[in-house]
Amino acid sequence: MTTPSQRLSAHFSLAEMTHSATAARKGIANVAPPHIVDQLFLTADRMEHVRTLLGDRPISVLSGYRSPEVNKAVGGSPTSAHRTGHAVDFICPSFGTPAQVAAYLAKTLKDFDQIIEEFDQWVHVGFGPGKRKQLLTARKVGGKTKYSPGIG
Repeated sequence: MTTPSQRLSAHFSLAEMTHSATAARKGIANVAPPHIVDQLFLTADRMEHVRTLLGDRPISVLSGYRSPEVNKAVGGSPTSAHRTGHAVDFICPSFGTPAQVAAYLAKTLKDFDQIIEEFDQWVHVGFGPGKRKQLLTARKVGGKTKYSPGIG
């Protein structure tokens, strides 16, 4: 049986990888089912590699796994990699801005599906099975999210 304090890797716990400010604010349970927890172990391991690439600096996870209810509450895509435990939104302030982090990872991270610099606020990294190596920048334009190719 898993507990929120369970370590998924040296620097990431299940609580971190299932944290959602939106879920907390709206009182939505964001509990990962066992098959998603299995995936979160793999995702946490990949985030350890990201941490190493960033000079072993602390990473703050803003969003990892999202239950269907949480994903809907944040306006996430129904096919979001967050729903399967394959994606993490994070910041690493001691390395640099989200744009700097995303640009650096775009050059150094080899095994990924997506890196998205989102709204000048955080970096989304997806480790989904697609391995598209997609680099995007997300911005709000006219109240809607617009994705542009590339970082920055």
